[in-house]
Amino acid sequence: MKIMVINGPNLNMLGKRNKAIYGDKTLAEIEALLGKEGKSLGVEIISFQSNSEGALIDFIQQHSVEASGIIINPGALTHYGFSLRDALDDSGLPVIEVHLSNIYAREKWRAKSVIASTAKGQISGLGWLGYVEALRTLVGELKKET
Repeated sequence: MKIMVINGPNLNMLGKRNKAIYGDKTLAEIEALLGKEGKSLGVEIISFQSNSEGALIDFIQQHSVEASGIIINPGALTHYGFSLRDALDDSGLPVIEVHLSNIYAREKWRAKSVIASTAKGQISGLGWLGYVEALRTLVGELKKET
């Protein structure tokens, strides 16, 4: 079983950006933790980050055939990435949306997610642990289905 973990714009700057909001772990550290957790769950993690919506869509289209599910932190594309949302929907895969910060406790515009309507669930505000919880939840759901 393979799970795509996709990160959108500016998430390559984790560990350097506002640590009070995004925490102090780098994206590489989060990916390493997910790889370790994935191994313990018997799944392979396919990680990807881009600041370009088109590259994220290309990645989803290229890898959705071999993957069983998607965990995505769309970053700012959460609020306006309609073509990303369509690519996620078109993949036919279960999606869990993750946000490091609680998007509902921040600026009003951050509370709207165009991705949410295509996601099986959303985890917001748990920091890097949100990714691990998303992985555990997604794998648990996929194992129930088989």
